[in-house]
Amino acid sequence: MPDKGGRVVCHSPRDKQLRKVTYIVYTGNNINDETSSLFLYQNMLQQVAKSNSTPKSVLHHYKRAFSGFTAKLTVEEADKMVETTPYTRSWDFIGFPEYLEREHNECDVITGIIDSGIWPESESFNDKEYSPPPSKWKGICQASDFACNNKIIGATYYRSMYGDDFIKNIISPRDTNGHGTHTSSIAAGNLVKAGASSARISVYKVCWYDNCKEVDILAAFDDAIADRVDIISISIGGKRDNSKYFRDVLSIGAFHAMQNGILTVLPAENSGPQRSSLTNFSPWVIVVGASTIDRKFIGPIR
Repeated sequence: MPDKGGRVVCHSPRDKQLRKVTYIVYTGNNINDETSSLFLYQNMLQQVAKSNSTPKSVLHHYKRAFSGFTAKLTVEEADKMVETTPYTRSWDFIGFPEYLEREHNECDVITGIIDSGIWPESESFNDKEYSPPPSKWKGICQASDFACNNKIIGATYYRSMYGDDFIKNIISPRDTNGHGTHTSSIAAGNLVKAGASSARISVYKVCWYDNCKEVDILAAFDDAIADRVDIISISIGGKRDNSKYFRDVLSIGAFHAMQNGILTVLPAENSGPQRSSLTNFSPWVIVVGASTIDRKFIGPIR
């Protein structure tokens, strides 16, 4: 197009790619420590910049009601920024990247989540383009305040041995503290880099306002096995009598799941690093613990 002097200025696609414009990088809820958040944002900018480029700076810092920042980026840098936002690197690090070719029958895998329920309205559990549940599925949807779909194909709750304070809970498979929703999205959510993002989910709510009862956990195992799930994920810890495998409900439930060809995944929990802090160690389960990662978050020493 002609410029102000009447000359014709041509821009190649490459010019457009290199042109810098101001982008908003939204990072979610407010980060209380302003200094730490600025170091985090600067680190993110360093990750997307080329080694020979001029250092980038944060133009504006959102810090009062939510968190984020603005910066001048090229299209290529903006695309990289999407990949460098926090909590999205783990799957790549363990060799299971987002664009890894998946088995065509992953959508037939049913993941049983024994936890605090699920928040079904989350986009992580949208069933758009999902076919009906696999014919092997034998479970139910016990929810009265939401409908299951082709992503969340089952939902059950267990509430044995609870007293008067149970009125503080929602008597439903609906999650009220976020933990079950969080673990479900990691295992099989749509929008995050889940372990099996196309898999179906069946939730078994055993954790309530005050506790997760062993009698309910074992009942959930009993149902999940009969429902024909393919894998059971449980992120429940706490001190239990596991000095002998068959005095521990997680070991008992996982053993019978194993007998039926179902793998159970348990947490290494949040204790440690002192010795003997692991409480889930049955030989017929997979125990998942924290790991290091190939990123650095640099901050000041106070």
